[in-house]
Amino acid sequence: MRPAFEINLLNVFGLRRISYLPPHFEYITFDLRANEKSITDWIHENLRGRFYFGDHYMVTEGGSVAMCKCAAFEEASELSYFGLFLDSINQSNYDF
Repeated sequence: MRPAFEINLLNVFGLRRISYLPPHFEYITFDLRANEKSITDWIHENLRGRFYFGDHYMVTEGGSVAMCKCAAFEEASELSYFGLFLDSINQSNYDF
């Protein structure tokens, strides 16, 4: 059983959010309407591992370049958990 309050050493040393997307991270892309603060706050509160959040560029079938947002996680289980809640995180940003 995990204690009620456990210090995450990755947070203490500023190593949890990384500034680049490593090739071994699992990622999910979504549209640009995403609110960065809401998403990163949710990740910090609900997940424990290292993550990347930022822009992702991809080539479409027509050969043009498209930009979208990307969240990537070192642990595949955290990607799955994040994917389940992504719609509700985005929706809560637009419910006024």
